[in-house]
Amino acid sequence: MLLPSCFFIRPSLRTPLYKPSHWTHISPINLRRLSFGAASISTASTVEEEQASAMAQDGSTRQHPLQVAKRLEKFKTTIFTQMSSLAIEHGAINLGQGFPNFDGPDFVKDVAIQAIKDGKNQYARGFGVPDLNSAIAARFHKDTGLTVNPEKEITVTSGCTEAIAATILGLINPGDEVIVFAPFYDSYEATLSMAGAKITCITLRPPDFSLPIEELKSKVSKNTRAILMNTPHNPTGKMFTREELDQIASLCIENDVLVFSDEVYDKLSFEMDHISIASLPGMYERTVTLNSLGKTFSLTGWKIGWAIAPTHLIWGVKQAHSYLTFATSTPMQYAAAAALRAPDSYYEELRKDYKAKKEILVEGLKSVGFNVYPSSGTYFVVVDHTPFGLPNDVAFCEYLIKEVGVVAIPTSVFYLDPSEGKNLVRFTFCKDEETLRSAVARMKERLPRK
Repeated sequence: MLLPSCFFIRPSLRTPLYKPSHWTHISPINLRRLSFGAASISTASTVEEEQASAMAQDGSTRQHPLQVAKRLEKFKTTIFTQMSSLAIEHGAINLGQGFPNFDGPDFVKDVAIQAIKDGKNQYARGFGVPDLNSAIAARFHKDTGLTVNPEKEITVTSGCTEAIAATILGLINPGDEVIVFAPFYDSYEATLSMAGAKITCITLRPPDFSLPIEELKSKVSKNTRAILMNTPHNPTGKMFTREELDQIASLCIENDVLVFSDEVYDKLSFEMDHISIASLPGMYERTVTLNSLGKTFSLTGWKIGWAIAPTHLIWGVKQAHSYLTFATSTPMQYAAAAALRAPDSYYEELRKDYKAKKEILVEGLKSVGFNVYPSSGTYFVVVDHTPFGLPNDVAFCEYLIKEVGVVAIPTSVFYLDPSEGKNLVRFTFCKDEETLRSAVARMKERLPRK
């Protein structure tokens, strides 16, 4: 007997297709609520182009406006996609998006190749292959002194972005208050919006982007569900000090608040040692630590991440992960396990190499005329662009791409209130030294101060 095709779909996916009762026209708006005038880079053209493409594919007689859920209406094409596209169009040197222009180590790639040849190509165990979970636990113990159960307290995900999403969707209910520190990685706000969270924002301000502890004290309460933090911090390069972490921990314990700690740049620390907040007294039981392979091993395209938490918290993360991606690339997990067992000399050489790249870019930006703010970690540097006379960060980045041939990222997209970031732009130094020197040379030659 022939069975209907729906019987070959997993039961959890056998749900009716949603059919909207009416078409909603999505008006083109400027980039992430930015209204900076004619000089701004807008997603309007992107939205119009995508809509025109959708209409063209369906023929001239049927025209369908782009559809998106209301909770995501304000999140347009990401700034990274925008800037990378403009970089290609104008032949600009891309110091915007944070991916290396050099490859990861052969000793890791060779394990992935061998795993593929050995037939490790089917679905992995949902929360990670045992070898990788064990390697993550061993690395975490070496870094923090904490002993975790690799089978019960770790979930492997498709990159840290999925680990963040699984944590938020698995542990946050609609209406729960989550505190974030601006500027923040742009997926935080989007994922919190998908979860229906109430977002409370505390701004870290230049020059040192220190934690405004009194403001934090005034915001944390028994109604706060979680604090979502990132150290070392993207985009500023700030690293939270032991004193700041102690103050956050004290407030969390007093008010029974969870911490979601994004630590993907933990091995890229330059001026001070990285501290995981989970390692502080009384904090492991209320912390989800999030990390990934890509930044440390220059393999961002592999998308291998993980979450570490006690069993009562990792359960929610694991449940969300099961219905987001279910499992992560099998051969890459075996290679990731080999990477995490790299000797300390690998990490020492990594920091040495990035420190040299950072010096080239920082000194170069200063010589061009930027006000450069300190960066203790990550591979990012934030600068004040105002000496060059452009009205805001978006206008400056557009000018920098089209007239100078260099890409930076406007930081206003990392704030709930874009005006707080209008004077700042972010550069990355995860590029080879020749690329960094070429970018500085272009700016010296083509970027006049006003």
